[in-house]
Amino acid sequence: MSANQAEVVYEVSLEVDAAIEAEYLAWLRAHIDEICALPGFLGAQWLRVEEPAAAAGRFGLCVQYRLRDRAALEDYLREHAPRLRADGVARFGGRFQASRRILQPLA
Repeated sequence: MSANQAEVVYEVSLEVDAAIEAEYLAWLRAHIDEICALPGFLGAQWLRVEEPAAAAGRFGLCVQYRLRDRAALEDYLREHAPRLRADGVARFGGRFQASRRILQPLA
């Protein structure tokens, strides 16, 4: 199977103000469900980051989305990501930071 046809993991690392934890987690759960309903998504796992520790007054999260292949990820990034990312910014402004990685499983 070529690299374009193999499953990929799209990882989003988040650092969030502790003051909005309950509200952010409720929103994030629905956000993950919305993304996982899109074509090409196989599921997601969300995790609290214990180490490295987040900055004082913040907490860390990591969401790992599994996708069918790189083409499905590219469709998501082109067709859906701008709108979904804008929703989080509109709701929470600068009270969180996100970074993203694309990972290729070895087996």
